[in-house]
Amino acid sequence: MSVDTNTVRHIAKLARLAMSEEELERLVPELNNILGWVEQLGEVNTDGVEPLTAVIDQKLRLRDDVVNDGNCRDEVLANAPDAQHGFFAVPKVIE
Repeated sequence: MSVDTNTVRHIAKLARLAMSEEELERLVPELNNILGWVEQLGEVNTDGVEPLTAVIDQKLRLRDDVVNDGNCRDEVLANAPDAQHGFFAVPKVIE
C-alpha cells in the first residue's frame, strides 16, 4: 500500500492538522517508508511464537488486599465542615 498527497491531506483533515502543501509533499515518502516497514513485519515467520506483552518476564508485586479502617477517623473528620458522633453531618435533603 502506498499513500499519495491526497491521502495525506485526508489524514491531516481527519486529525485536524493544518498543513501546507510543502509539508504534505514531505510526509508522502515518510509515510510510505513506514508502511513499507509494516509490510516487512508481515513477512516474518511467527509460527510457534507465543504472544507477549513485554520482552522481559516481569511479575507484578502485589500487596495483600487487607481491609482496614485506616485508623485515622479523627484526622479525616477534622477536615469536615460539620461532624457529629464520629460521622460527617450533611443537611437533610428529603422531607
